[in-house]
Amino acid sequence: MDVKKVALLIGALVIAVVTAVMAKNMFTGAGADSASAAPAVPIGPKVLVARKALPVGTLIDAESLAYQAWPQELVQNAYYTEGSPESNPAKLIGTVVRNPITAGQPITRGSLVGPNDRGFLAAALGPGMRAVTVPVSNTSGVAGFIFPGDRVDMVLTQVVTGGGDGAPLKVSETIVRNLRVLATDQRIDSKDAEGKTEVKIFNSVTFEATPRIAEKVAVAQSMGTLSLALRSIADTTAELERAVAAGEVKVPAGTNPADERRILLAVANRPVDSNTTYTTGGDVSRFQRRSIPSRAASAPAAGDSVAQLANAMMRSNAAASPAPAPVANGAVVISGPVVRVSRGNTVTLVPVGAR
Repeated sequence: MDVKKVALLIGALVIAVVTAVMAKNMFTGAGADSASAAPAVPIGPKVLVARKALPVGTLIDAESLAYQAWPQELVQNAYYTEGSPESNPAKLIGTVVRNPITAGQPITRGSLVGPNDRGFLAAALGPGMRAVTVPVSNTSGVAGFIFPGDRVDMVLTQVVTGGGDGAPLKVSETIVRNLRVLATDQRIDSKDAEGKTEVKIFNSVTFEATPRIAEKVAVAQSMGTLSLALRSIADTTAELERAVAAGEVKVPAGTNPADERRILLAVANRPVDSNTTYTTGGDVSRFQRRSIPSRAASAPAAGDSVAQLANAMMRSNAAASPAPAPVANGAVVISGPVVRVSRGNTVTLVPVGAR
């Protein structure tokens, strides 16, 4: 075998080995550092948390709460943990938030007030609001299809007699709009024992109202018949749009979106007693009145006419007669034009116009 060919073959092998080693070192050095696995954080039981911000007075529904995993060392005895008998979210529906709860915050046992707890209705009221109850019937209460949490309008129907003759005026007026229903009779939930919606006839409805509206409702109960008109869920923004158009909504400059939304939500949910509407009997039927009967001007009696005429004549004669002449030192002093009347040796001064 040729020595030169052997030398070239050995040199090629050496170069190949060196190149392979260098390439291996190059790729090994450029590779990323291997990521070390983070130690596993121990996860404790799931606790009940708020899915959204829950202000004071919020009625808990199925969309308000959810279970979330919570670190074992941070779990407290006041939390509702999954699996415990009293932590069933279905049993908490219908309760009222006593203290404000932020989104993601665990629900504690003292933060919710149940229907059978003391102070439940007071906790359901918003700040500055009052609870007022009115009696209703099967027809005036929408046949039992009003449930706690719904919003209604209040209509007053009355008969106005006025001071005149004829049929009285029949009129109905929407005196308050957008009232929130707190309870029907003593029920604050529309569910039965099985969790199904139960339609039930009730005799009274409790609303949330401002102090002024509560006074107006109390007076309206003595004036006529009160009826309720159920509002659509889609009308929740109707009052807000009206208030914005009227310039009643004042949002301070620099308000963040969350505070602005809270201000607008408060305006949309407040009851309104202004810009009321009404309908008279004449708007319903052509045979009914549209205005209050007024008293017609009565003609004077015959005796009254004679007395009035006599008084007028006496006042006219008194005005035409001259005033009595003043007396000075026993002698009559006549003022104004006079006529001298002589009868023999007697001269008499007679004022002009006297008889």
